[in-house]
Amino acid sequence: MLTMDDIVREGNPILTKSAKEVPLPPSEQEKETLEQMLQFLINSQDDEMAKKYNLRPGVGVAAPQIGISKRMIAVHFEDQDEKLYSYGLFNPKIVSHSVEKTYLSTGEGCLSVDREVPGFVPRYARITVKATDLDGNNVKLRLRGFAAIVFQHEIDHLNGIMFYDHIDPNNPFHEPENSKPIE
Repeated sequence: MLTMDDIVREGNPILTKSAKEVPLPPSEQEKETLEQMLQFLINSQDDEMAKKYNLRPGVGVAAPQIGISKRMIAVHFEDQDEKLYSYGLFNPKIVSHSVEKTYLSTGEGCLSVDREVPGFVPRYARITVKATDLDGNNVKLRLRGFAAIVFQHEIDHLNGIMFYDHIDPNNPFHEPENSKPIE
């Protein structure tokens, strides 16, 4: 079982490197790792489990965050319409995005960052992601709003980009052009 002790913290060079593609079909070990990543998120959102194992609640985690430089992400959350997104994905790729931007009005956080980083993180309002799921199926997800933000945050980890790299250093609360906030 993964715990916060398995989460790599900012400053570790693996978080600034581009992760390697996972050869498909993935190995049993890669599948098992991705399943553990997804279970970590589910556990982190369960009050009892989170308290018992001292887990910070998370909605997404990328393999580099557990010290593995491979293109694997897990997400587990409900969007504003209470639609559940629960995926373990290999080689996720953003294949298209909107011109319109969005951002979380409260800013973003990260399991690898043990401090608050104030500021708006500009993201695309809508994206389309292609990937391979845990069952070996090719999936194509059209995402908007909060879901689009979560996926962009995790895919950034695969490219060595931290959420705060997007914050305007001179004006952290500068509203991105052509954008709508998500409360």
